[in-house]
Amino acid sequence: MFIDWAKIYVKSGDGGNGSVSFRREKYVPLGGPDGGDGGRGGDVIVKADVNMTTLLDFKYKKKYLAERGVNGSSSRSYGKDGEDMIIKVPLGTIVKDFETKKVMADLSHEGDSFIVARGGKGGKGNAKFTTPTRQAPDFAEPGMPGEEFTIYLELKLIADVGLIGFPNVGKSTLLSMVSKARPKIANYHFTTLSPNLGVVGLRGVNSFVIADIPGIIEGASEGVGLGLEFLRHIERTRILIHLVDISGSEGREPYEDFIKINQELKNYSEKLSERPQIIAANKSDMLYDEDKFNEFKEKVTALGYDKVFKISAATNSGVEDLMKAAAEALSKISKEDLYIPEEDKYIREEKRFTYTITIDKDGVYVVEGSFVDRLLDSVNVNDYDSLKYAQKVLKNKGVFEELKEMGIKDGDIVKLKFIEFQYLV
Repeated sequence: MFIDWAKIYVKSGDGGNGSVSFRREKYVPLGGPDGGDGGRGGDVIVKADVNMTTLLDFKYKKKYLAERGVNGSSSRSYGKDGEDMIIKVPLGTIVKDFETKKVMADLSHEGDSFIVARGGKGGKGNAKFTTPTRQAPDFAEPGMPGEEFTIYLELKLIADVGLIGFPNVGKSTLLSMVSKARPKIANYHFTTLSPNLGVVGLRGVNSFVIADIPGIIEGASEGVGLGLEFLRHIERTRILIHLVDISGSEGREPYEDFIKINQELKNYSEKLSERPQIIAANKSDMLYDEDKFNEFKEKVTALGYDKVFKISAATNSGVEDLMKAAAEALSKISKEDLYIPEEDKYIREEKRFTYTITIDKDGVYVVEGSFVDRLLDSVNVNDYDSLKYAQKVLKNKGVFEELKEMGIKDGDIVKLKFIEFQYLV
């Protein structure tokens, strides 16, 4: 089964907590603080793997968690860092933030990797909080929380040449003739429900990868049929081979089909519509009026398409010349990374601990938020030095300055979760 998109949840490991510990030796009953730092949480890393071809694995497993950092311990022992979570994906996978739809990474080369969620930093042990005036701190720092995201994985196949055209024009047949790929072939619409890749190797020219993209129909760029599911797979191609049924065997007009497909490409991506095209007028073995091909060639040449080949994929007529023309065109076009507009790129923001101050009906100034939660996690309310440390942090964060601006007076009550104290100038 070919799966080319997936939605998964990832979370990096939280940092380990710092330790509150004091030396306890036989002849040193009141030893100094020796609590160690907590270990760093593991990262969640997405990595390109050449051995993977689809995103099928993510249909069954949708949650990926990195390991938490180990807490610090006595004797200044640092906690062990958490193990990273490595998520392997096929080459050509785009990683997007599900909420914003912004592109986080394009993993198009073997070994490409991206840290989606960074592990939380380990908390400092109480040994790190000693000062000349604070000899025995009875508090430590908690580990930082890890990051969590819901991400969208989208596979855009890596091929040099993309075969495009309406359903049943012979793309699968052509692919089977020029490579060892064996797509399912039959005379009905949408036989191909997933892209097929093949490697074309001709004597005297460099080999290249060709992709048979399932039939595109009118409205594909707006999601009609399976259009959007497959249009993404030609975004990386350097050239396109555009097949038309020159025989009109199904009552269709080749030139009209050609125009409609190109309009869908333009609607989907202006840049994609400008990709060089080689035109292959297929099913020529069923063509009984040579003027029909000449008329078609004259029309598309007038539009600026100068490479037009009459072929029959079924009999292999003209196919070698077509592939050589493709190889020649590729030799003149360098490989480029997928174009991602700046406005579509994800910008990582540093996690910030914030707070808000409100005044309740009793006139109490209530300070709350993630900053307060984290601060109180590290405070020992029964220890004077610990409370002084918390007061210093509140001052450095600007909480006291903001309270002044809100009109707090000497003796007013300030509340931080479960702690209440009088404000003193």
